[in-house]
Amino acid sequence: MSEQISPPVMKKTLGLTGVTVNAMALIAPGAFLWMTYQLQAANLDASGNSTASDMWTGIVAALIVAFLTAFAFAELARRYPEAGTGSAYYFAEKAFLERPNPNHRRWARLAKFITGWAAHLFYWVYPGVMVAFMAVLINYIAGQFGVTIPIWGQVVVACIFAVLVGLIAVRGISGSTLVSIVINVIQLTALIVFSILAIMFRVQNPLGVAAAGWYHPTAVSIVLPHNFAGLLFQSTIAILILVGFESSTAFGAEAKNPRRDIPRGVIISLAIQGLFAYLLEYFAANYALSDKLVSADGTLKGIQAAGASSAPIGDLAVQIGNTFLGGNGFAFMLVIAITVALAILGTTLAAMNTGVRITFAMAQDSEMPGIMGLLHSRFATPTWAVVIMVIVSAGIGTIGVVGGVTALTGITLASNLGTFILYALICAITTVAYAGKSDFSTFKHILVPVLGFIANVLMVLVIFIVGIQTGGTTAQATELALGIGMVWLLVSGAYFIISSLRNGRHILPKTVSMVTEE
Repeated sequence: MSEQISPPVMKKTLGLTGVTVNAMALIAPGAFLWMTYQLQAANLDASGNSTASDMWTGIVAALIVAFLTAFAFAELARRYPEAGTGSAYYFAEKAFLERPNPNHRRWARLAKFITGWAAHLFYWVYPGVMVAFMAVLINYIAGQFGVTIPIWGQVVVACIFAVLVGLIAVRGISGSTLVSIVINVIQLTALIVFSILAIMFRVQNPLGVAAAGWYHPTAVSIVLPHNFAGLLFQSTIAILILVGFESSTAFGAEAKNPRRDIPRGVIISLAIQGLFAYLLEYFAANYALSDKLVSADGTLKGIQAAGASSAPIGDLAVQIGNTFLGGNGFAFMLVIAITVALAILGTTLAAMNTGVRITFAMAQDSEMPGIMGLLHSRFATPTWAVVIMVIVSAGIGTIGVVGGVTALTGITLASNLGTFILYALICAITTVAYAGKSDFSTFKHILVPVLGFIANVLMVLVIFIVGIQTGGTTAQATELALGIGMVWLLVSGAYFIISSLRNGRHILPKTVSMVTEE
């Protein structure tokens, strides 16, 4: 008699630490400080005035938006601990299926399709963006030694990196969690060291710069808003560095106690990375910035030099290291750059882990091709989903490398478009999920999610309206992002309609049975 082999299933191995560090890895403050400080320093409003003085306050505003959204995710994860890998996709369906009105329940399938589409635009484009950033970083590090990597070489680097991340992801969440823990410890340690030395650099004033020579004359100048429009512009950039806290909601199938640990993981990851890491490191970097930071050609200084540099944090690290580390500023900069590379590895891995799990849930629900729902016989991970994501990530990364800054900005904005649509939907779904329930709270289930919905919609409108109005390469990048989003929607919508017709499933069925609360 032949022995029956049970199909592989995901194992519950994650505690609160595992759930939290996987989300922390996606936020990756070390990577984004290095990559986005230049964009924030160079940002101009529609009148051409610098908004960089509101860099820190813009992060605070973005944090408020992020926490409003995080509380919505946490409330849904607490209500639906059985969501498994479905995350936002599952939340959208369940919230409507529990409604007592049959006309409301009809919208369940369409709601989860729109939510799944937005989640895929976020999580499937985002790893490709990080792959491109890694290629750019490797080229920068090589350039410090006088080596220039040609475009085709950077494409090879991007493809190799995508494969490396995929190999780690396919081995399962336990291995990914260990990698994330190590990366987070190294990253946070490097950030604390950099921040302390940057503050000492200003306090001890080794350059002999007069008060007017510092970009911010006092510490208070950093933490107070200077211009509301500038704060708003900076917050639209800063929100991009905070996404990822919600990724822990995709690990419900692998969490030992999802009802307790996933909501906590969402909030704790954002608090550690956002409230602590980002606010500290951005305060320190702005506090240490002075007119002694000069561009390579010597024509720009201070914040203008930071906006023109490909790695202003690296330039600051050289200054600071030369002062406090016996003239070893170059070595200090290389150490920081290496930690950034590790942080990019961590955030790419976390995004890939989250994306393939939502894809797996949709495939199990026959809303994605069945091959996406196959698990590895040993590691119980969505093997083919990982393989396909590696290919997609390498392709998107190649576009970012070959197309230069404009293309890289465009694919970044495309991912952000998916992010904001997903976040706004989740805030709205929270209100639907709790309306009329015994545990309903006006504050938690009306006020907070409604404010979160408005804030996310406002953010995406500001980013894209301003992007188009600015003109030039910024408008080109914005149009590329909108084009990617439209193509993504058309492809997803076509599959959704064709699959529905082929399987005889109604998009808006006439009758849907109510799902009662467990």
